[in-house]
Amino acid sequence: MTIKNVFTTLISCSAMTLTLGVTTANASSHMDAPLITFDDAANTTDVYAFVSENNGKRYLTTALAVYPFEEPGIGPNKYNFDDNVLYQIHVSTDQDLQRGKPTYSYQFKFNTRFKNKRTILQSYLGVIQDVDDDAQNLTQRYTVTRVNRRNGQRVRLHNKDQVLLVPPNNQGTATPKYNVNNDGDNPARSGVDNAADLDTYTAQTIYDLNDGYRVFAGQRDDGFYADIQGVFDLLDIESPTLGLDSPNKPFDSQGGFNVHTIVLQIPLDEIGGSQQIAGVYATTSRRRFNILRVKGDQNVGPWIQVGRQGNPIFNEGLVAIKDKDIYNRTTPVIDRRLFSQYAESPELAALMNALLGTNAITTGRTDIAGIYIPDVIKVDLSTEPAKLTGDSDDQGFHRLSIFGGDVLTSQVQSGFGNGVVPGGWPNGRRFGDDVLDIAVCAVLSDLRDVNNLSIACDQNVDIDGVVRNDITYNKVMPYAATPLNGRNHPHH
Repeated sequence: MTIKNVFTTLISCSAMTLTLGVTTANASSHMDAPLITFDDAANTTDVYAFVSENNGKRYLTTALAVYPFEEPGIGPNKYNFDDNVLYQIHVSTDQDLQRGKPTYSYQFKFNTRFKNKRTILQSYLGVIQDVDDDAQNLTQRYTVTRVNRRNGQRVRLHNKDQVLLVPPNNQGTATPKYNVNNDGDNPARSGVDNAADLDTYTAQTIYDLNDGYRVFAGQRDDGFYADIQGVFDLLDIESPTLGLDSPNKPFDSQGGFNVHTIVLQIPLDEIGGSQQIAGVYATTSRRRFNILRVKGDQNVGPWIQVGRQGNPIFNEGLVAIKDKDIYNRTTPVIDRRLFSQYAESPELAALMNALLGTNAITTGRTDIAGIYIPDVIKVDLSTEPAKLTGDSDDQGFHRLSIFGGDVLTSQVQSGFGNGVVPGGWPNGRRFGDDVLDIAVCAVLSDLRDVNNLSIACDQNVDIDGVVRNDITYNKVMPYAATPLNGRNHPHH
């Protein structure tokens, strides 16, 4: 199938179907709005969503990463989930998808404890052999609650006696089992293809919950890769596709940094089955301060949303400064009224025209609006599991999704013809999808008229010279790569 034929079928689908996502996928530098840059623990970096399978059971696997630019090995205090932040992953189904209204919300609340407060050794009292052993001074526990937004029903997804623990961060000497040959001086382990090969700390903190759910929460490598430094430094990038030369080498701006990641596997039968398209986005909220209601170290006022994210770079790359903080405080239900203008007339297209001499269409971009309004990641749940990248060869996986001929087959939409849909972004988002390259090509293309398409790129597209992450991902839960070692990690 040629690229033009792929896009012809793509655009013929409804503007609200996930296949339109190819026109608008973008990257993330993790600093998308002014106010949220002051609140790292609530600052969402990336959201992922894709179909997976474990022991014959199909899941919608979702992930939310927060806390950008974690320098591995920092101390004595270290990066953690915040007890005063409510982390939520939202799933929209049926008619709720059209509005961007959550049908189900999955809430994660954390609680931090110390075994010994009479020491300066905040996190590690010695070498940690197992999660929560005597050497792990700082421990975090958490709860997972499902909220049905249609009837208000709240259900905790685990029994009260099941303790969900966050593994330690990868400090190095104190956490040797994260690293090659269980040696704290070595780099972090590469990704694995089988659960039996996971490091001890990660394997011990993947939990089976009630009703078939599975969860993990802890520090991981930052799975996003792109030369964001070059993009925002007046497009000083090496880009064969854009015809740009730079004396600087390709620069992975997130290379060498960690994030904190929550991964939740949702059984498809818990959200209405496989014969549908679902939408996924995430939010973070903080307590409103109430001086009359303070309990211990926690403020017990109402939750106030401070951050949200669906598809990358919408708020960062399309929404004007005056509305960036408003985006983080609202839900996708309001997107059509407040933010349509930014998708239909993307300033990004105009800037590329001015700086690069391109001919990107700058107004009437119904193709761009088709994915961002409302801003949720759309996932076709009827396909076979998404093809993933890990430690073994990547046969069948391509970081450029349809640009690289990586597709799946849908049972609920015609897609590119005969049910063919993207294997990754914009059909959800996998760890490893090169969303920057896909995005820029889409913005430069004109995909509004199926009878008169203008395709700007081919399968050899290379926008920023960064073609892979700094460490390989896992092909099994939790999919995100091992957190980088505080004693041994390069920055690009």
